[in-house]
Amino acid sequence: MRNYVAELIGTFALVFCGTGAIIIDQQTGGVVSHAGVAITFGLIIMSMIYSLGNISGAHLNPAVSIAFSIAKRFPLKQLPGYIISQLTGALLASFILKFLFPSNVLLGATMPAGTELQSFILELILTFFLMLVIISVAVGSKEQGMFAGLAIGAVVGLEAMFAGPICGASMNPARSIAPAIASWHLEHLWIYLAAPIAGAVLAVPVWKYLTNNK
Repeated sequence: MRNYVAELIGTFALVFCGTGAIIIDQQTGGVVSHAGVAITFGLIIMSMIYSLGNISGAHLNPAVSIAFSIAKRFPLKQLPGYIISQLTGALLASFILKFLFPSNVLLGATMPAGTELQSFILELILTFFLMLVIISVAVGSKEQGMFAGLAIGAVVGLEAMFAGPICGASMNPARSIAPAIASWHLEHLWIYLAAPIAGAVLAVPVWKYLTNNK
């Protein structure tokens, strides 16, 4: 149960701070800036890994939990509990942000700036790289060690920095589901469910091949 609570808190923090930065940037006419939003996502991920990584692994992402299960580095029986905890934390954050900023239309929901196919491919590749880094620096399914949080936070930040304006750089179904439901903008949600899961799962056999892990 401590693992599930840790995942709930960590994913709450991710969505509250990350999408909160997007909302506040919009509400203040760009004071936070795009770079500030990207840095916020990277920093909150890094902070949660260092604070919760030794408890639950700080997956904070259903796609990551699914990929770890496929890699046989995370017990399949814990997967439903992790995903429920992550979604619950994300939804709590989005509905609190909706209460705080009722006039905001999207509440930080991820939306493609171009075509759906363009954003799907971008999200798949972004999540592939993210998962490749995560599975490489994680111990078992837990992101531990001095540099794990820094490496993963840096990847999230840099991917949000360059790809965010086009696809939103979600890389995380929970991060996209929550603001989509809270703002009731579900029209492109399938991209942010399918692409991150596909990208994370694809990273597993590539990592196994590169590291010769059977």
